[in-house]
Amino acid sequence: MTKKHSHNYNHRHNPFEHLDEETQMKIQELQMLEQAFQQLLMQKNAFAIESNETDLIIKEVEKTNSEVSKIVGGQIIIRSSKEEILKDMKKKKELIETRTKSIDEQEKEFSNKIENIREEIMKKIQG
Repeated sequence: MTKKHSHNYNHRHNPFEHLDEETQMKIQELQMLEQAFQQLLMQKNAFAIESNETDLIIKEVEKTNSEVSKIVGGQIIIRSSKEEILKDMKKKKELIETRTKSIDEQEKEFSNKIENIREEIMKKIQG
């Protein structure tokens, strides 16, 4: 007579189930903070790319003495003065720098929160 082993492979084991509810909540909070932190870093990266492109445009427009055109909405090309384009690009650059500073501040806050929660969790886990 053979024994049948009943294994439920669909049941997912929670590796944190032995921890108290407060610690489990901290782990969930940490995971959400880390996801938001990743999104923030992606946003920061996008602004860095946009900033570099804007710098390039400013440099190229400053070099030219001829008529300048700009593409609006990916559809229309409009003739504009060199001064007007430079003014627009420098304004855009300022806005990007302001947003980047704000993201840098948020990044520091996230880093501190994440580190503090990690420490709390490790204390609980290590007892």
